[in-house]
Amino acid sequence: MTIDPRVAAAINGENGEAEKAGTRSCLMNRRSFLLSGGIATTVVMVGIPGLVQSQTPAVVATYPRKFITKLSSLEVDEPFDFEYPDEGLYAESILVKLGKEAGGGLGPDKDVVAFNYTCTHQGGPLQGTYQAADKALGPCPLHLTTFDLTRHGIFISGQAYQSLPQVLLELEGDDIYAVGMFGLIYGRFDNLQG
Repeated sequence: MTIDPRVAAAINGENGEAEKAGTRSCLMNRRSFLLSGGIATTVVMVGIPGLVQSQTPAVVATYPRKFITKLSSLEVDEPFDFEYPDEGLYAESILVKLGKEAGGGLGPDKDVVAFNYTCTHQGGPLQGTYQAADKALGPCPLHLTTFDLTRHGIFISGQAYQSLPQVLLELEGDDIYAVGMFGLIYGRFDNLQG
């Protein structure tokens, strides 16, 4: 298919065809458009130098410090259940002495860890699924996701794509305290808004 040269000339504004057709020629070429678009984007994203910006203060999450149990009372591969950071929905957690060093582990052997009990995929309950031989939690009863407790709760297999939220622990003498969370608890937009 060929285009009539007079139509192409009118579209492209050549040989005075634009004026004859009653249309204007294009005011901006592609290069000018991209350049001006880049400048506009920079101004919007970075701001105009010297212009006072509104400042939004950073929100700092302040988790409660909660006593969990005594380090000396823990036995290897015997889970201890507790609720953290509150007693709201999906706050159930597990504390376990794994008997081998783990990411974020506490104690002289760095083997005491704590995690939220709710699967990150669709909120399946993981209570009662601790596997001592594999140092894992799961499989989730909904879609069989299993999590590695020695590696910050990373998923081993299944449908989840996020690690289990890890409860951050602190040791004071023989006392174990929960002091924060690493990761978002399933079903919450903020861990402290349970």
